[in-house]
Amino acid sequence: MRPPKTKPRLARGRESELLLSAPDLAQILREVLGKGMRARFLARGFSMSPFIKDGDIVTVSPLPGRRPGVGEVVAFTSPDARKLIVHRIVGRRGTAYLARGDSNSQTDGWVSEESILGRVTGVERDGQGVSLGLGPERFLLAFLTRFGLLKPLIQPVWKLLRPILGRAKM
Repeated sequence: MRPPKTKPRLARGRESELLLSAPDLAQILREVLGKGMRARFLARGFSMSPFIKDGDIVTVSPLPGRRPGVGEVVAFTSPDARKLIVHRIVGRRGTAYLARGDSNSQTDGWVSEESILGRVTGVERDGQGVSLGLGPERFLLAFLTRFGLLKPLIQPVWKLLRPILGRAKM
């Protein structure tokens, strides 16, 4: 079912920044991705940290003719609030997908295929591309995230590696 056509509520941010509410951003993404085009927006929140951080630029691409796979990071609308969420697919049952933020303590529940807008194909932080979390390691991340193991495992490792890596691409 398509959401009703409404005029997005817009607000001016800094310089050329245009601020949208989550439902309006979801509606615009649905329209842009439905035309086969990619969309980019500023991520807000910490649920996918450290792979997607607050303030990263996220690129979402359409899923023409294929279903998202376990481990992929997707943009979808929550059925109750119709807000935009970007989380990892950690399970699949038929045409329903179990999604969860890498840093969240609970899953989002089962998400219908119709609620999925597209998949994350790029993340940019401080002008640099970030690929960690979107490559082949996504399968391991999905497994660890599904069972709540990623955050406890990654926090101590991240604290050790952060000073060593400095501003490396992560």
